Amino acid sequence: MKYIILLGDGMSDYPMDELGGKTPLQVAKTPNMDYLAGQGRVGLAKTVPDGFPPGSDVANLSVFGYNPVECYTGRAPLEAASIGVSLHKDDVAIRCNLVTLESGPDGLYMKDFSAGHIKTEQATKIIQHLGAELNSDEFKFYPGVSYRHLLVWKGGNERVKTTPPHDITGKEVSPFLPFGNGQEKIIKLMTDSQRLLANNSINPAANSIWLWGQGKAPSMQTYREKFGLEGSVISAVDLMKGIGIYAGLDVINVPGATGWIDTNYKGKADYALRSLEIKDFVYVHVEAPDEAAHNGMLKEKIRAIEEFDEFVVGTVLKGAGKLGDFRLLVLPDHPTPVSLKTHTADPVPFVFYDSTKTKDSGIKTFDEDTAGGTGLFVNDGFKLMEMMTEKG
Repeated sequence: MKYIILLGDGMSDYPMDELGGKTPLQVAKTPNMDYLAGQGRVGLAKTVPDGFPPGSDVANLSVFGYNPVECYTGRAPLEAASIGVSLHKDDVAIRCNLVTLESGPDGLYMKDFSAGHIKTEQATKIIQHLGAELNSDEFKFYPGVSYRHLLVWKGGNERVKTTPPHDITGKEVSPFLPFGNGQEKIIKLMTDSQRLLANNSINPAANSIWLWGQGKAPSMQTYREKFGLEGSVISAVDLMKGIGIYAGLDVINVPGATGWIDTNYKGKADYALRSLEIKDFVYVHVEAPDEAAHNGMLKEKIRAIEEFDEFVVGTVLKGAGKLGDFRLLVLPDHPTPVSLKTHTADPVPFVFYDSTKTKDSGIKTFDEDTAGGTGLFVNDGFKLMEMMTEKG
């Protein structure tokens, strides 16, 4: 038996007036997910436990089959693993975005949490420049991918309160600056970066860093220990690769995978099928719907959902049967409503398909309303993987 998870980050949404009261998922042409819904089990799952932030870190840990209540320590430690940074027990990893701030009537505003989706080559030069000026015995910068980078704070305070920059697009930033023991050091690094990046010639859009998502290294079982499986994870995002590393999965880097709407959708599916020839499990993550929603780009979100369906779900569905029996789970990790430009903790629709137990469910579409109408509700999202593997 092969086990496959295909995740369209942030696909779920709210009904929109522009779409006649429908959601992007309802409007998008998704024949492959609709087919799976008609032949499998459809329901809602709560991927964000009460009291936890509705981030991709928490939600994807749940979908991977890990209970965030037991293992979540923050986003940045997971990303540290992806870029090969080992954390000592007293180290605090902090996510370091390159962002675009602009002056407004009341101060500085968050114009773009991704510095225009800066290219990795440019971003690496900028982070290296900041490191040359700001690295110390206490702080060290590490380059990542595109706008996503890392700061390690030796002996730092992981309980300082921070805010994701994608939650404050268009807002004045001062109410959202780090707060708590050690805040003055973190804020100083941010303001120092603005001085060093003012009018930089590498990419003027990157005129500041934003620090958030801090935490210490988590303790997690591997997939072999937890589920008896060997597998792979495919994503353009360091967070997902980091979860995969802690889970003992192989990380597959796909050429042309960008984390944006121009990503290599079919390449991800092709590499997933190739991995399944020798592995039991694969987790394919597509960031594009989430990124489009964060930027308030409705048409682009719909397009990303359609391309996820056609090139990822369709390709995997067509190819997996050649490998034998398989179970397939398709879902978003959390909603990212275009109207809000950020995540919410609402339950997400999922479809579970078992190639050995197909039946006509009578369901015609895969979307939020259909999933909510089946009566199937998984209150603990991490149990979806237990359902897949029958380990629960």
